[in-house]
Amino acid sequence: MCSFPYLKALINYYNSKSKENILSTIKDGSTVKVHYTGQLKDGSVFDSSIQKDPLEFTMGQGQLIPGFEKAIEGLAVGEKTTAEIPAAEAYGEPNPQMVVEVEKAQLPEDLEPKVGVQLQLNQPDGQAIPVQITAVDEEKVTLDANHPLAGQDLTFEIEVVEIA
Repeated sequence: MCSFPYLKALINYYNSKSKENILSTIKDGSTVKVHYTGQLKDGSVFDSSIQKDPLEFTMGQGQLIPGFEKAIEGLAVGEKTTAEIPAAEAYGEPNPQMVVEVEKAQLPEDLEPKVGVQLQLNQPDGQAIPVQITAVDEEKVTLDANHPLAGQDLTFEIEVVEIA
């Protein structure tokens, strides 16, 4: 028998856990399901998977913001973490080159431009770019193609539900 009490306790601990939970941790290429709640600095929730299906993604495929992936790397099923993600590791800082003014006459006639309205611009190659109206005056409208969370530090409460 083992004469080292701490070693015996460690062996008993690992024997009490399922092999899946011990050996399976999140790494590049893992298909992962998580529940999460995202909050801004003021505590307001901007997104959550609670009461919905968990978010499923493959690590390292660029499907999520870098700070989110960094926060869960190495976690196992059932583990929880709180991740404070700076803007640079989330949606980046706002890019002033992604803000443009256009004449109201360039907008569809049936559109009533109001601050906060989301629109979609189509590039010559057919790619759609989501934009938001951020200012309106008598003749012009300001459109912002930055992500709405650009420049924001984010906090996520994350629970790992499944690793494949």
